[in-house]
Amino acid sequence: MVDRLVSLSVGIMLSTSLLHALPEAFESGADPRKLFICLLGGLLAFFLLEKAAILRHSHHHEGDGHHHEHGHDAHEAGKSGWMILVGNGMHNLTDGILIAAAFLANPHLGIVTAFAIIAHEIPQEIGDFIVLLNAGFSKTRAYLYNLISSLMGVVGGVTGYLMLEKAGSLIPYVMVLASSGFIYIAVSDLMPQMQRRTTLRESIPQVILIAAGIGLVLLVTH
Repeated sequence: MVDRLVSLSVGIMLSTSLLHALPEAFESGADPRKLFICLLGGLLAFFLLEKAAILRHSHHHEGDGHHHEHGHDAHEAGKSGWMILVGNGMHNLTDGILIAAAFLANPHLGIVTAFAIIAHEIPQEIGDFIVLLNAGFSKTRAYLYNLISSLMGVVGGVTGYLMLEKAGSLIPYVMVLASSGFIYIAVSDLMPQMQRRTTLRESIPQVILIAAGIGLVLLVTH
């Protein structure tokens, strides 16, 4: 089930980033060159984060002679798990700032904005949860860490309320950084996993579920 839902997560992540977050960032009036620099920096930063996770994991695993307890590998969650938490935390931080800005402009607008964000967060959080399970997290750990990451929305709301003028100008860059994380995870980690399934019978459900993920994001964001 997790293997199948990874395909759904790829559709959700790529469409959230490429059809929702990045267009909003580039339509914000921020300098496109700076946004592209931010996107490049984000991709390289997630590459280095992944590299560090690989190096750490390669030196600490069951059967490496270090007498790790049984189940150690399960506790050492995969590299994509920590990256998705970082990317999702930044995404939630941005959402909190947006909600604060909308409420300060108009309470009615704030309510509408909050509901819109809830709508696009539901499929996103489902995708994140599946990626965490796929990375080796237990259900309890995946839920707990996802909850902690989601609380960055509260931090964003408080930040937006207290420092709206400064924080507001940072929104496009935070969105681009979050998007770079989702794109990197989908393309470098999840899609290569899917390519290991080479038969037509295994590939057709993958394509259908990617399309379903894209359709789900389009439905809730429009």
